[in-house]
Formats: sequence, C-alpha cells, structure tokens
Amino acid sequence: MEICLIVLLFIPYLFLKYYFTDHETKAEKDLARFKEGIELLQNKKFEQAFNYFDQQVKNHPKSATAYAYRGKCNLHDENFYSALYDLSQAISFDNTLAECYIDKGKVHLALYEFGEAFREFDKAVWFFRNENPEAIRLRGLARLRMQQFVQSERDFLRAMELGDEDSRYILSQAPFYKVEFKQ
Repeated sequence: MEICLIVLLFIPYLFLKYYFTDHETKAEKDLARFKEGIELLQNKKFEQAFNYFDQQVKNHPKSATAYAYRGKCNLHDENFYSALYDLSQAISFDNTLAECYIDKGKVHLALYEFGEAFREFDKAVWFFRNENPEAIRLRGLARLRMQQFVQSERDFLRAMELGDEDSRYILSQAPFYKVEFKQ
C-alpha cells in the first residue's frame, strides 16, 4: 500500500518537474541576451558589433556565443588570427555551434591551410546533418584546393541539390566542365 502511495506522489512530481524546468540551452539564452549585437552584425555595422561583443566577452568570459560573434567580426575585418582564437574559444565552451566550424574553416582557407579547413567544414557538415549547402560547398572548395577532384565534385553536386547556386557556377568551371566533341 505504501508503494502505491509513493508511486502516486512520484508521478506528479516528475510531471511538474518536467514542465517547470528551463529547457533552453545556454546558447539559446545567449542569443536572446546578445540580440542587440546580433542585429548590429546583421545590419553590417561591423565595428560597432565588434565593440559590443568585445565588451560582452569581458562581461561574460565563458560565453561561447559572445566569442563566436566576436570571431565573426574579426573574420569580416580579416583579422584571421584573432578570429581563429575567438572561434577556438567558442568551440571550447560549446562544441555544438556549427556556425563556428564554418567560420573557422573560412579562416583556415584564407590562411591557405586547406587540410585544417577541410576538417572544420567536415565537422560543420556533420553538425548540420548534411543539410547545409554552404558547409558542403565550402568543404568541396577545400577538397578542390587539396586536388581531390572527385570528392569535391560530389560535394558541389550535393550542395547544388540543396539549392546552392555558387556550386552550380563552380561546376561549370575547370576542372569540372565536361567537353563534348562534335564529329
């Protein structure tokens, strides 16, 4: 009898605990907290956005989102080593931020580190579950720079299937275009 009473009290406890628990991730909370700076970045006010996120990194030194957006600002300003540091910090705090892997791969591409760029883009493709055409196209570009033509063509075709027009253009260029000879 006591067991039935305990079970009857335990079920409502679990029910209430589930509905009153905060289910937002730290990254989702940070996105809401840093909305002002994200809007600056979207409006292409990069210097103001950098100053905003620089201040946020000082205020919240363990915020992956603040580091990620400051890294985006550094990437835009072509401060590649600072961007690499910020993006690495962001990934060390939250390794599920797929956009960080794309931005970090772009930094490695700009520094002509194609193997590292490929690894970062490959992680981004994995986190996006092979559904982000930009990540797939950039992975194809890294493979192209490493002379892996067959694999890069496969990536460009997949990105094109997902609607990426840049991949269509790349496939129309050498070494991918198919020459047809008329007899």
